[in-house]
Amino acid sequence: MGEDETSQTGQSRIFYKDEMDIRLSAQDDSLHNIIALDIGGSLIKLAYFSPSELGPELIGGTIHFTKFEADSIDQCYESIQQLMEDRQYSDGSTHSDFRIIATGGGAYKYYDDIQKVLGVAVVREDEMESLILGLDFLVTEVPREVFSYAETGPTHFVEASTSIYPYLLVNIGSGVSMIKVSEKGQFRRVGGTSLGGGTFWGLLSLLTGASSFPEMLDMAERGDNATVDLLVGDIYGTDYGKIGLKSTTIASSFGKVFKMKREAESHTEQFGMSDKIGTTIDGEVQSTRSFGPEDISRSLLLAVSNNIGQIAYLQSEKHQLERIYFAGSFIQGYHQTMKTLSNAIKFWSEGKKQAYFLRHEGYLGSLGAFIKQQPKA
Repeated sequence: MGEDETSQTGQSRIFYKDEMDIRLSAQDDSLHNIIALDIGGSLIKLAYFSPSELGPELIGGTIHFTKFEADSIDQCYESIQQLMEDRQYSDGSTHSDFRIIATGGGAYKYYDDIQKVLGVAVVREDEMESLILGLDFLVTEVPREVFSYAETGPTHFVEASTSIYPYLLVNIGSGVSMIKVSEKGQFRRVGGTSLGGGTFWGLLSLLTGASSFPEMLDMAERGDNATVDLLVGDIYGTDYGKIGLKSTTIASSFGKVFKMKREAESHTEQFGMSDKIGTTIDGEVQSTRSFGPEDISRSLLLAVSNNIGQIAYLQSEKHQLERIYFAGSFIQGYHQTMKTLSNAIKFWSEGKKQAYFLRHEGYLGSLGAFIKQQPKA
């Protein structure tokens, strides 16, 4: 098995193709018309297979991936219907040839709806089992899949290997699940937190004008959390080297907001001036309206990521796990999120542990549900 670096496009006219298709050097005919869905609280992740377009004499094919916002499930249905129609024209597949495999909470919530709209029987697969199957497949079979974050220099990929157990999977979706995997097929959820991607998305929907997750990440990229967060340097005026804290370390997320707002209101009461004026921690006058949506986005992203990173480290210590894999649609390859999670693991473990990420981070569930349909040897 190998990775298709050029990314196959397949036959569908509507599907948006992530450039992460996985090329298989061999295939089983039973996988041909399987469409796997992982329906979460925020996103729907989809995996499906297309055979080699170079002729029947060449064995193999490609697993494609795409995603939709959960609120746009009708668009997902339309795309699946289009895919089935395309297959009917390209290879003569009939409607009854297709199988829909569903996992995630939405596999239960939308079970009847999927069957009614698509007219195809739905098979439900366990969410946790699908996640682990997907991760195991990626880590052991797909080259240039697992990597560690590097702020400078080329990305450091980890060689595919079967020697991966035990490990901790931190899956960050709307919420966060932390799963201990002891060996192949043996796992249990050991913890998690409700403060995940849904928290980030929900609060920024209230605090900013952003209406989509990519827009929120873009704002966070351009923001400066130092205008919102109370830093160690704001308190000490410098690093606190004795306990390993840099001046830029966050002492309190959103810690400057209340103090500056209160000082601005006090200034207005005394001098009858606009509340646009406030004072910073060190007494310098500045505008309270420096709390722009970009700065708020950056601060909240760091707050959520730091919290997840610290909990993940504590779980890895409690269960004596050296390998920590971070996955889920919250990451989306965004460097600041990976940097924050990596730094949290490195800081709390004193450099003894490392965070690992995956190119197909958001598709573990749909890929696992798909892989499970492969006949056992």
